[in-house]
Amino acid sequence: MASPMEQFEVHPIIPIEVGGLDISFTNASLWMVIVVAVTALFLTMGASSRRLVPTRMQSIAELSYVFIADMIRSAAGTEGLKFFPFIFTLFMFVLFANLIGLLPPIGFHPFTVTSHIAVTFSLAFFVFLMVIFVGLWRHGLGFFSLFAPKVPFVMLIILIPIEVVSFLSRPISLSVRLFANMLAGHTMLAVFGTFVVALASAGGALSFLSIAPLLAITAVSALEFLIAFLQAYVFAILTCIYLNDALHLHEHH
Repeated sequence: MASPMEQFEVHPIIPIEVGGLDISFTNASLWMVIVVAVTALFLTMGASSRRLVPTRMQSIAELSYVFIADMIRSAAGTEGLKFFPFIFTLFMFVLFANLIGLLPPIGFHPFTVTSHIAVTFSLAFFVFLMVIFVGLWRHGLGFFSLFAPKVPFVMLIILIPIEVVSFLSRPISLSVRLFANMLAGHTMLAVFGTFVVALASAGGALSFLSIAPLLAITAVSALEFLIAFLQAYVFAILTCIYLNDALHLHEHH
């Protein structure tokens, strides 16, 4: 019986080694390319139709555009809309990576790239660096006043270290939240699937017991679809909130 963790294993497809550094093209790399290709195809098909009465694909693409624009406007103000292409791309990549990972294994097993901390931390760390860059570009050294709330001076002795630690932990919390949810959900599905196969192959009265884990798989799968959207939204909205801090410091919350 395959291990529930086997679905997360990374295997090289095209071995590449440069100066002792392994930069092989792996199954994770392949599925990231697939995610980007599917996302680009979906948005291209949605944008290519300019009918007065929109098609289903066009409606979904337009709703995605409006949804992200409204989210940015509410979390980071109208000035945050200049970062719309970045946040929209981030949201769509995470969303499609989550959804593609939920496809049933038909001849191949889909790989959930967001179930790997290396991928989610890379995204989160890029957001972290972007926030610092935007803050310094807009406010100069005044950006560091973000760590000093407008409180009595005595309280700053305690609050400044807390604010610094909180700020530095952002890429960790942002990446672990997405990674842990995807890892836990897919592991649970694999475990229940193992129960179904084991009980169904046991024969006799035990075969009827396989109905229980089968129903559990159905319920968890529905929940995973919800979590796929929710985690993409959380990742994007937190990015907007962090950019709002860099743009407005303590002025706009």
